[in-house]
Amino acid sequence: MKRRNFVIGTGVLAGASCLALGGRGPSSDEAARSVQLATPVAAKRERAGDLVDVHHQVVPAFLEDSLATASPGGRPVRWSEADSLAAMDQCGIATAILSLPAPGVWRGEPQAAAQQARRANEFVAELGQRHPGRYGSFAALPLPATEQACAEAIHALDTLKSDGVMLLASNDGRFLGDPRFDELMAELDARQATVFVQANLHPGSQSLALEVPGVMLELVCDITRAAVNLILAGTLERYPRIRWILANGGGFLPYAAWRVSLANALPEFQDKVPLGVMTYLQRFYFDTTLAAGAPSMAVLRELVAPSQVLFGSGLPMLAHASVQRELQALATSPLWSQADYSAIARGNSLRLFSRYARADETVVAAPVHASENTLQWLRRTAIKPLSAAAQRLKD
Repeated sequence: MKRRNFVIGTGVLAGASCLALGGRGPSSDEAARSVQLATPVAAKRERAGDLVDVHHQVVPAFLEDSLATASPGGRPVRWSEADSLAAMDQCGIATAILSLPAPGVWRGEPQAAAQQARRANEFVAELGQRHPGRYGSFAALPLPATEQACAEAIHALDTLKSDGVMLLASNDGRFLGDPRFDELMAELDARQATVFVQANLHPGSQSLALEVPGVMLELVCDITRAAVNLILAGTLERYPRIRWILANGGGFLPYAAWRVSLANALPEFQDKVPLGVMTYLQRFYFDTTLAAGAPSMAVLRELVAPSQVLFGSGLPMLAHASVQRELQALATSPLWSQADYSAIARGNSLRLFSRYARADETVVAAPVHASENTLQWLRRTAIKPLSAAAQRLKD
């Protein structure tokens, strides 16, 4: 695949989003017939300025040139504090959890990447101090340099009090779930950290004989592969207290969920997914960026509870008009009740990041999951000989 340079912030993806939401596909009426409606279709708007945005990118000036040459989406838009706050106000965003766009800080040299990550994280922490309640942070880490990534995660979470960390789905060709990242997973699990997973452009996609820009297809493949690998490599079982947010509606994962769950029948995955693939898959949170159209949301609605869906804007890489269209699609969708929409827009994120709640809001914290317990292990172990005997009889 040839890399195509997209000037994302100047309307290319805005146009794509318009077509995705307004092009021919299932109409609202058709979508309504495919689900049981909790309430009639109605405008479901939060109060102006109430949205919590988990997919909101920041481009510090000292990273502009580096990201311009390495980003899978071409040169990022020029970022400024004033423009950012104005865009948030225009779109009704109360709080934005900031993260760097792909490919983050990694350019092949661990120490340089660690220095850039530290600088970026302290820059965003200062933004949060200047604008309390408006900006949060998913800290940048210098993966695939695991040792340096661990050190920066500890600094960001313990000292800077970041809301979580941002990890790329693939890092220098290695997907999340790779055992070389286990040391980092242990640090994140010990802190019950929230991880925002953002798509990257895998080096292998350059060899595909496709004239399709990577930002259209390969990025969602990247995040899908990472999510599946996290499950089947046993990362979610071994480190259950990490909370994972998948960008872009989880890529193709919701559509492929049933197929992926067939791994339950394969012996090599029995100890890695002892609670069953779907149990782990349904622990993911999914943001709505570039996934708010009826077909994407219908599949996601069938897969997970509304509590697992979080609003993401994609600002500033997506134009304001595109974000407004996606908000309108969510607000008028027959898939979501008023309570569902309010939770997606704000409440679900507050369960992860309660410090952004207003004084009049009561927040119930998101659940913390656990690995297979002894009783579950004994039950599963006892069943194994019976399953093997049944298979021998069948053969």
